[in-house]
Formats: sequence, C-alpha cells, structure tokens
Amino acid sequence: MYSLFGNWYYIPLILQGLCLIHSFRNGTQQKWLWIIVFLPVIGSLIYLYQEILSNRRIKINAPDISAVFDPGVKLKRLENEVKFTDTFANRIKLADAYLDAGYVDKAVEIYTTSLTGAFAENEHVLAQLIVAYDRQGRYQEIIPIARKLYKLPQFARSRIHVLYAKALEHTGDIAAAEEEFKNMKGRYSYFENRFEYGLFLIRQDRIEDAQTIFMDIIEEQPHLSPVERNSNKVWFAKAKTELKKITA
Repeated sequence: MYSLFGNWYYIPLILQGLCLIHSFRNGTQQKWLWIIVFLPVIGSLIYLYQEILSNRRIKINAPDISAVFDPGVKLKRLENEVKFTDTFANRIKLADAYLDAGYVDKAVEIYTTSLTGAFAENEHVLAQLIVAYDRQGRYQEIIPIARKLYKLPQFARSRIHVLYAKALEHTGDIAAAEEEFKNMKGRYSYFENRFEYGLFLIRQDRIEDAQTIFMDIIEEQPHLSPVERNSNKVWFAKAKTELKKITA
C-alpha cells in the first residue's frame, strides 16, 4: 500500500515539472510561474488547458520515448515531416532540432533560407540564428540581427543579449560590449547575464571587478525564494567556481 501511494505522490511533481519546463521554453514563466508552484495540481491543470489543450494548432501526441534515447529518431521524423509537408513551422522545428543536436551548419541553412516573405523578420528564427552564428564564431553577422531584436521587451534579459554583447567584444568594440553587459545588471536577478559580465571582466584583466560581480551573485542567493534559488543554482555554482579560480 505504501509503495502504491508513494508512486502516486510523484505524479503531481512530475506534472508540475513538465509544466514549468514548457513555460520556460515558451517564455511564459512570468505569467505562470507562481500559479504552477503554489497550486501544484490545480495550477498545472489550468496551465495545460490554457497553454496546450485550448490551442487547436498544437497536435497532441504520445511522447516519443525512442527519441529520448536516440536523437537521430527525432531528426529522422522531423526530416520526413518536412519532406511530406514542407511548411515554415516544420522546417523551423527541424532546424531547431539540428541546432540542439549540434548540426549547426544544417540549422543555419534552414534558418537563412526560411527568412523570406512574411517570415523575413521572424523573431524566433532571428534569435536562433544568433545562437547558431555564435557557435560558428560568425560574430560580425550577429550584430545586425541582434539590433533588429534589440527593442523587444524580452531581449533585455535574454541569452541573445549576452551573445550580442560577446559579439561586440569579439569584433573589437570593447566599450560597447561592456555597456551592454552593464545594461543587463540588476540586484537579485539577471544571474546568467551578470555571470557572463564577470567572465568578460576577467578577459579584460579586470580581476577585482570580476570578483565583485561574483561575490554579489553569491551573497544574493540566501535572500531569494526557494524557486528562484533553484532556477538559478547553476549560476551560483559557476560564480563560486570562478571566484575560487581568481582568488586562489
């Protein structure tokens, strides 16, 4: 009996975790985070209905378990979907999968050829192209794309903003790069962005300034909510590691 109840206990936690992951991937965490966390079952069910079930454009399928163990299965399936139904959405799903799997050149080819007509300024594709160009070291090409997205509200604290600042650094505009990193600073937030600013300062041989950044990040950790600490724990750990390196 205990085993049975023990197994049932994990179902709400799994549901809650899946909803949180889906929300973060779709950029809706500000709207849903607290509802899902403080109303684990009801909040998750409301989220599923509002964000997934009520969206008729989303096709609900059973999870592709084989794709978890063999990413090639997922790629093959998406390639077949494009082959038989060559739509913008299917092509971009395939490009995203290529990028996740490390096939950056293939992803870039699809992204660039898909930026035409009504989709010429598609924000998702432009953002993904920045990620791909960063991996290829094509920093000069990142800058004009990032400037197209610069005024979007979500750009300010995004990973794309970090990559834009790093592109400015790699192309020699150190002052502009630092200005962008400074724009991403904020107490009790922007932990990834501030960590990257610390690394930037190390690359500029400004060790004391970097030390201050990392110490601030670490000192803020105890003052955050459990959810905030958990969602940013990787940056606290990295800040501690870098701080040890530069103070050793």
